[in-house]
Amino acid sequence: MTRVPLSVLDLSPISEGSTVAQALRNTLDLARQTEEWGYERYWVAEHHFVATASSSPAVLIGLIAAATNRIRVGSAAVQLGFTTAAAVVESFGTIDAVYPDRIDLGVGRSGQRRAEAVTGNGQAASEQVAPERVAQPQVGGLFPSAPAAAAPRKTPLLSASLAALQQPHAQSPDFSEQLDDLAAFIDGTYERDGVSLTARPGVGAAVQLWLFGSSAGPTAREAGARGLPFAASYHFAPGTTPDAIDEYRRAFVPSAALSEPYVAVSADVVVGESDSQAGELAGSFPQWVHSIRSGRGAVEYPNPKTATPLTDEQYRLVADRVSTQFVGSAATVSEQLEALQTATGADELVLTSVTHDHADRLRSYELLGKEWGLPRLRI
Repeated sequence: MTRVPLSVLDLSPISEGSTVAQALRNTLDLARQTEEWGYERYWVAEHHFVATASSSPAVLIGLIAAATNRIRVGSAAVQLGFTTAAAVVESFGTIDAVYPDRIDLGVGRSGQRRAEAVTGNGQAASEQVAPERVAQPQVGGLFPSAPAAAAPRKTPLLSASLAALQQPHAQSPDFSEQLDDLAAFIDGTYERDGVSLTARPGVGAAVQLWLFGSSAGPTAREAGARGLPFAASYHFAPGTTPDAIDEYRRAFVPSAALSEPYVAVSADVVVGESDSQAGELAGSFPQWVHSIRSGRGAVEYPNPKTATPLTDEQYRLVADRVSTQFVGSAATVSEQLEALQTATGADELVLTSVTHDHADRLRSYELLGKEWGLPRLRI
């Protein structure tokens, strides 16, 4: 049986007791190894002021591209609300000039959504889950309802982060307008106040533009209407993934980039030599997710051997994420991923595997790639 491609989404997590430098070295090592094991692409997230080392995706993508040879490398995703289209195109255009036809430019509304959550702008609700959308039929438990407390909301960390990331009195630009600007800079048609501006590097860059979304909101519609590939963020919003994908496909219009919809679905996985060993490796995942959803931001990834168990109340906040993390032997996880792919119609699966020890994370991807039948790179 022919299976869809597998790719990597790396948060460059900092493990408890480790350092930023080690987390970055681990990312480069994982990129080299997963390229050899046949993974399609290697994406890095953008997170700020938390215990991950992926705060500057363009810089990290350049380092990964230099350390690898074939695998596509990209962002998952640049938070457009914290930057400008010109800055994004110039930075990614620089990487593309040196490593042509290998760079994915993934963008999302995270910056805008967070600003809206803090300011109370009503637009924030457009990307959230309407109550009637939550009560959908489950497919083998794949799409549980998320707790209301998991929705983006104003927190001290969020407010302070926005103040640090944005220029004083800056307003998050309209997402659709920024996408227009990205496209115009790349194809060389950007104009402002009657003046043509050419981004060098950037103009003519062969980057592949992706949009990332987690619900049936503006991002899914924009991706479809523009005929772009869409990445559905199942790994942190499992309950709303079907709606996001349906919205994207309904809105899809063929383009020069795509003649038909293309969907990548992300998932959390931990693969071990056996189901029981994998369960032990994933033992501190609930604590890590709780740190994120409780408003503290991701802490250093806890050691499962010493992590303090969550209370029942704490666990309820993360139950949807824990129940949709695919944990087990390679055969077990492959079966679960097949179910996810069938339920969503995904054209590609993008996997995040986080463990406390780097060697276990490497082994997780290696075992799964072999079981999935990925074509190993001959060196």
